[in-house]
Amino acid sequence: MSRRRILVTSALPYANGPLHLGHILEQVQTDIWVRFQRSRGNECHYICADDAHGTAIMLSAEKQGITAEEQITAIHREHSADSADFGISFDNFYSTHSAETRQWCETIYTRLRDAGAIAEREITQAYDPEKQLFLADRFIKGTCPRCKTPDQYGDNCESCGATYSPADLIDPVSALSGATPQQRESRHFFFRLPLYADMLHEWIGSGTLQEAVANKLREWTDGGLQEWDISRDAPYFGFTIPGETDKFFYVWLDAPVGYMGSFQQYCTREGLNFDDYWQPGSDTELYHFIGKDIINFHGLFWPAILHTAGLRTPSGVFVHGFLTVDGTKMSKSRGTFINARHYLDHLDAEYLRYYFAAKLGPGVDDIDLNLEDFVQRVNSDVVGKVVNIASRCAGFLRKQHGNRLAPHCSESELLAGFVEAGDAIAGAFEAREYGRAVRQIMELADRANQYIDQQQPWVLAKDPAQAENVRDVCSVGINCFRLLMIYLQPVLPAMAERAAQYLRCDLSWASARTLLLDHELDTFEPLMTRIDTKTVTRMVETNRQDAPVPAAEPAPAAAEPAPDNAAADSATIGIEDFTKVDLRVARITDAQAVEGADKLLALTLDLGELGSRQVFSGIKAAYAPQDLVGRLTVVVANLAPRKMRFGVSEGMVLAAGPGGTEIFLLQPDSGAQPGMQVT
Repeated sequence: MSRRRILVTSALPYANGPLHLGHILEQVQTDIWVRFQRSRGNECHYICADDAHGTAIMLSAEKQGITAEEQITAIHREHSADSADFGISFDNFYSTHSAETRQWCETIYTRLRDAGAIAEREITQAYDPEKQLFLADRFIKGTCPRCKTPDQYGDNCESCGATYSPADLIDPVSALSGATPQQRESRHFFFRLPLYADMLHEWIGSGTLQEAVANKLREWTDGGLQEWDISRDAPYFGFTIPGETDKFFYVWLDAPVGYMGSFQQYCTREGLNFDDYWQPGSDTELYHFIGKDIINFHGLFWPAILHTAGLRTPSGVFVHGFLTVDGTKMSKSRGTFINARHYLDHLDAEYLRYYFAAKLGPGVDDIDLNLEDFVQRVNSDVVGKVVNIASRCAGFLRKQHGNRLAPHCSESELLAGFVEAGDAIAGAFEAREYGRAVRQIMELADRANQYIDQQQPWVLAKDPAQAENVRDVCSVGINCFRLLMIYLQPVLPAMAERAAQYLRCDLSWASARTLLLDHELDTFEPLMTRIDTKTVTRMVETNRQDAPVPAAEPAPAAAEPAPDNAAADSATIGIEDFTKVDLRVARITDAQAVEGADKLLALTLDLGELGSRQVFSGIKAAYAPQDLVGRLTVVVANLAPRKMRFGVSEGMVLAAGPGGTEIFLLQPDSGAQPGMQVT
């Protein structure tokens, strides 16, 4: 097989704050794939950068009394250190505020303009007369027009979940100054995305994307593409649009171009040919790893812009879900909104790398960091299985054989099975099915431990006549351990490096078919220690203490007087209570009986842009699981997750009927789409 040439990127973290574990999830997922490719002998370059432009950065720097350049420089140092300490093997970690990114932004814009892909027109926007700048939706606050909750942002209500335009807010004010926004006109530039509907339709169906992502993008293309505003007015921290003095590129134009800017700097430094990776028809590969919240930018705007500018489109866009902790959204008040550095202050990075790998698949489902499971799985798998193999064998080899392995191997069939398993494990890594790869590796670890248990070298060692048998058993164990570390190296690079020092050998994938025979080892040192549950508790508790005190809940909006009998009727609710229920259309993508439960089915629900949810529902008597898959239903989307002994239920599907076999799921009309709000 020829050596592949691959360029890989992770989404650019915003230079307005520290990395948190959600960022680390994506970087670890990407890094595992990159390290796997390198271990297989492929040329794989991994680049990233800080997303360093935008109004938020400008305002944050102003609040701190520093320049925007000073802020992004300080944040860049923090981000670089945090990623490095999590073992992220960037070839280049740069900034979008660079000469290279500016050059490519101007080049691409000029090509788009010359191709007739740029429109120009006046638009009306909210303007802060005190700060003297136009306001993005998130910088406008007011009373929700639906549930009347005050102090809500200009695009959605955190209380009832409604979405709206800032113009719909009651008594809107600028979140920056408190001034009442004015409506002013301004000239803006637009990328004419609808011109590329046919090109995007073909690209979306090309196999470049996961099927769920392709389906989501088709919802946008089928609904009619809109022109995309690529400009912002001064004051703004970013790049000036060529030919303009007070118009700047919108941050979401120069952010993906930042991939190119970072790679350009890397190529200049390392002597690589930039065009080999960005020109159409190249035999190189380009992959983006991103979160599901930015698929519209990477799945629609970015490929259309690249195509129009005469550049290659990505070979693949790999989308992952969000990170939850203990089944719920990360929370500052609960101490589970954990920054990367706070984690590193308490725990080894490789614990989390392993746990993420064990949970990650190729889909877009959210990943849950269950802290209890995290401790148990790392201690059981990495320490109790893998490290245990080496530690059980190393002592006998050191004491009786001077750390030298046997010249022959008596268990060729066992070791051959370990070697042959490498192809399936490699296939899982290539397909980003890390959870499957980890399961296969741990099955091998179980077999190695079973072999040692059966041979009982600790018993054989009591008889001096069995010395060679002891060495043979332990040499087999060490060879098993070495193969496991070859397969785990993309996941646990630091532990693999320590293992390579002990083994005094290479751990590349290509070396797997060569056994260590008559080979001298180094002195064994512990490779990884168990996680102490108290340390995890301390990490969460100290994080909770450091978190800002949450704001008080807003007082409920005034309602019409209750009828006279309301006080006696505990079931009566006001309209303000009902409007807090967020009802959404969901598609059932999977249904399974729950082992040990008489009435429950475990439903996997697709809520469109809200992602995937697991819900347990007591409808087993009324529905066969296979009859539910594919149908639409209605779910309470903002119900607090409930931890059950079977798992976490993340919502409630609505049904009617007296119970038993007479239960009928609510089913919207066939024209409804997952994620659509039920009103």
